Amino acid sequence: MDLKGRDFLTLADFSQDEIWYLLQLARDLKEKQKAGIPHEYLKGKTLAMIFQKASTRTRVSFEAAMYHLGGFPMFLSKNDLQMGRGEPIEDTARVLSRYVDGIMIRTYSHKEVEDLARYASVPVINGLTDDYHPTQALADLLTIWEHKSALAGLKLAYIGDGNNMAHSLLLGGALMGMEVVVASPEGYQPSAAVVKRAKALAVDGEKIKVVIDPKEAVQEADVLYTDVWASMGQEEEAAIRKKALAQYQINQELLKHAKKDAIVMHCLPAHRGEEITAEVMEGPQSVVFDEAENRLHAHKAILAAVIK
Repeated sequence: MDLKGRDFLTLADFSQDEIWYLLQLARDLKEKQKAGIPHEYLKGKTLAMIFQKASTRTRVSFEAAMYHLGGFPMFLSKNDLQMGRGEPIEDTARVLSRYVDGIMIRTYSHKEVEDLARYASVPVINGLTDDYHPTQALADLLTIWEHKSALAGLKLAYIGDGNNMAHSLLLGGALMGMEVVVASPEGYQPSAAVVKRAKALAVDGEKIKVVIDPKEAVQEADVLYTDVWASMGQEEEAAIRKKALAQYQINQELLKHAKKDAIVMHCLPAHRGEEITAEVMEGPQSVVFDEAENRLHAHKAILAAVIK
């Protein structure tokens, strides 16, 4: 399947077959790495990595992925660019396109990523915005597939703030035939527009739900997922959010309502004792660190697939 030159902005921009292609490519590249088989598919290629938001996993996994693929990753912090300090984003996009073979950006505004992609002549990869986190969601789908041997027909329950992770899991899960139920309190629920889009992508739109009660969400769930209550840029709201989301914690009691073989996921960083207990995160049902590792393999697949 040829995805060369494609942008990777949200999972909804791809078909189910295309997502399966990326997942299978990720698994193949993972097996090659484990076996010590070289896979320098991007030898001589350069990736510009723009970080308006700091990151551990996104930076390290993309840098390592590009290196393993034989290419060169170029880290650009907000202090390294004129973008946002007077230079229009369309100029940055057109200039970088003359220098590099791909651009990965991790920033706040999703419109900024869309504008970058509009004016760039090389593939643009969304490493995270306030609205979506598709590269993480692809790694999550890979992890679920590895542990459950399927995606279609599984139930994923997302507990907590209806943020960029909730949005990406709604879209990705719907696209892959999963039932996705998000439990969030009023005022913290996912975007109605994203939920509507997920329902449209799903084979059965009734399988995409937003509820208030976490126990209702996790009934017979195969996968439990959560994220921090206050994301980067929301630090001033942390106390308010902690109070509003106090009942939206994945703990041993909540886990009892899911299937006995349910797996627990978290995109990290985690605040143990808030959105998830240490007991669950370090427990036998947690696949959090398998999930973190799969960022590397998912990112390799994206880079190998889209960069010409």
